[in-house]
Amino acid sequence: MNCSNCGHFNDGGKFCVKCGHKLQEEAAVSQATAASEYQPQPQPAYAPQQPNQRVRQAKKVSKSFFSYFAEGIKNPTATAQAAGESQFVNALITVILYALSIPIMLYVGWKLLLIQFVRSMFKLPIISEELAPSDMEDFNTGVDLIKATDINSIIHFNFTDFVFKQGIFIFIGLAIIIGATYVAAKFGKVDVSFKEFFSRFGTFLIIPTALLLIGLVLAFLHVEYFSYFMNFGLLSIFLVVPFTIASFKQNGTNGLDRIYSTLIVYVVITIVLTFIANGLGEEAKTIITRMGNSSELNDLF
Repeated sequence: MNCSNCGHFNDGGKFCVKCGHKLQEEAAVSQATAASEYQPQPQPAYAPQQPNQRVRQAKKVSKSFFSYFAEGIKNPTATAQAAGESQFVNALITVILYALSIPIMLYVGWKLLLIQFVRSMFKLPIISEELAPSDMEDFNTGVDLIKATDINSIIHFNFTDFVFKQGIFIFIGLAIIIGATYVAAKFGKVDVSFKEFFSRFGTFLIIPTALLLIGLVLAFLHVEYFSYFMNFGLLSIFLVVPFTIASFKQNGTNGLDRIYSTLIVYVVITIVLTFIANGLGEEAKTIITRMGNSSELNDLF
């Protein structure tokens, strides 16, 4: 410590060895000065960041839906019969998935469908008998070229325009089918609210939706068998209707017989599927027209 009187450095002790000045007073003054100069800055209180309310709600809904969907595949009848109005949101998600998976599958796998169609045409006896082996080799070469080409970018096949437009169209068709089934159940003297009926219909729709999702995965993997899952998923709607109607108990015997109510809904389904097929057919015509008018695609061949 340096003496404040003479400046001599002292290793310790109470007094300076050179001038005798008391050193303890110097130490106390130095400590007081240092303490007065140091003022700790107040630290802001740490507030843990709260997760967004929407994110938490989305996680809750997704967890509930996956559990509901898995149980619907494992025990479809029991899950559907236990589905009340509380499962309305999960049933609605299932219907939306069903409606969207079809146009997405077609968007991803339409090239494979086109190839399957052309192959089936080449296998017809009228055509195959007139084809030479070299013609089939040229056809297979053309098929491989189509598979390796991103035709969507050439003909400007818009994902949003096709998927969402057709998805909304299919969803409206499903809503009409569900509404017709509900009306038929009401004529059959079934006392049930629409939300509960919708929940049960959507639960029976889980397996057809699962078939479509499997087909969608196969379409992304460019496996041609995806079309079988798409067809099974579409035709399964004819089973969902009678299962849903039969799962409710009739109040009385003077209502519309379930066989007739099911047949009436089948007529509605046929009409709806016809409109959906016409809409998809118009999209197919647009694609073929764009392919024919595309100079870039013509250059490939």
